[in-house]
Amino acid sequence: MIRITDSFVIDRADITESFIRASGPGGQNVNKVSTAVELRYDTTRSGLPEDARTRLATLAGRLLTQDGVLVIQAQSHRSQERNRAEALQRLVDLLRKSLFRPKKRRATKPTYSSTLKRLDSKAKRGKTKSLRRAKIVMD
Repeated sequence: MIRITDSFVIDRADITESFIRASGPGGQNVNKVSTAVELRYDTTRSGLPEDARTRLATLAGRLLTQDGVLVIQAQSHRSQERNRAEALQRLVDLLRKSLFRPKKRRATKPTYSSTLKRLDSKAKRGKTKSLRRAKIVMD
């Protein structure tokens, strides 16, 4: 079991890992060893709350398929084990962010004092700019 939060855990059996050859430079090693990891996690069977699932869809973007499967690829390290750990950490971070429910913003109005200060500074600025204007002299 992998603990995401105090109240939410996922089973390792729900995560599918496949190893593929990494792209990019790496010499002979890149042609011989499958070090890149493709991690798949089915969010529809995960037991995530509905609001968390919608936040996850927004956060994941293209990583989430139409079937609700989260696909994470990691290939930045040369070893398979480090790539596996990085992919798993990215999955955990994504799930933690989706389970965090943001606070609702309550509209507030500015204080009377702050409104007066703002208007006063605008008046001073306008006065400064008006003094810079060229005076037109009529003969």
